[in-house]
Amino acid sequence: MAAPRIGYLLPTRERVMEGRHDTGPLLALAERAEALGYDSIWVGDSLLARPRHDPMTLLAAVAARTRRVELGTAVLLPALRNPVLLAHQWATLDRLAEGRLILGVGIASDVPNIRDEFEAAGVPWDRRLGRMLEGLRLCRALWSGQPVDWDGRWRVRAGTLGPTPHRPGGPPIWVAGSAEPTIERVGRHFDGWFPNGPSPAQYAETWRAMQAAARTAGRDPGAITGAAYLTLAVDEDAARANARLDRFMAGYYGQRPDTIRKRQACFAGPLAGARDWLAAYAAAGVSHFTLRFAGDHERHLELLAGIGAGLAAPAPAG
Repeated sequence: MAAPRIGYLLPTRERVMEGRHDTGPLLALAERAEALGYDSIWVGDSLLARPRHDPMTLLAAVAARTRRVELGTAVLLPALRNPVLLAHQWATLDRLAEGRLILGVGIASDVPNIRDEFEAAGVPWDRRLGRMLEGLRLCRALWSGQPVDWDGRWRVRAGTLGPTPHRPGGPPIWVAGSAEPTIERVGRHFDGWFPNGPSPAQYAETWRAMQAAARTAGRDPGAITGAAYLTLAVDEDAARANARLDRFMAGYYGQRPDTIRKRQACFAGPLAGARDWLAAYAAAGVSHFTLRFAGDHERHLELLAGIGAGLAAPAPAG
């Protein structure tokens, strides 16, 4: 059984909150993560609600500074973007990265400042799911390199995209969320599941249902990646770790940390506990982790380097 892959989320949001808008330190963290053996580098997405660097522009720079790691979004909000432009940008970015991209996507949390963000971008909030799903279908059609005719929210007349992505058909698309429709949607149409909220037990239950949906659709469940976005504050002093995680969550989201910790999968405590926590997710079906650290990134990178080798991943479903 292969060990799970371990990814690292760059602190784009945190650095902007600190007034440190320069990109050099972020690129240095990406290079350091690759040198330490991490398998992937990730960036978040927001326009105005949680200001940070543009994910596609930053990933282009990371692609030029790295050679091995996969690169992805955790997660991009496709509904905020015209899909023809998005398809062009991602095809070019996939060429820069030579096929190392993963497109993690979501529909956004329902909170006031994110609703405001959609309004500022001219996107109807109540239509964001339909825009995302149709937009991704249009992206995939354009990534084929064949002429595309499309008559929906967007109109395309014999449109041909160039360049095409490095990989035929474009980068894999991983979908966030745990709602019931997501199970069927991922099982039938997408390449990975990428939630940030379920416990290991909840993850295992949903993962089994998703694999069953894939089989019903005539797909190989082993072709779908079980991923997870998890937040950690690692410290041998558990009280100090929990205080750090609470400060991080309160600052990042502007809400009570206990409220956020109920919605998102988080760990605070010693390294041995973190290893056991991640192993429980691996046993539940996670084969690719994206780790967000609650500050102190250099230390966390060192502490968690190589942790995937000690986690038993489940065999792919057949």
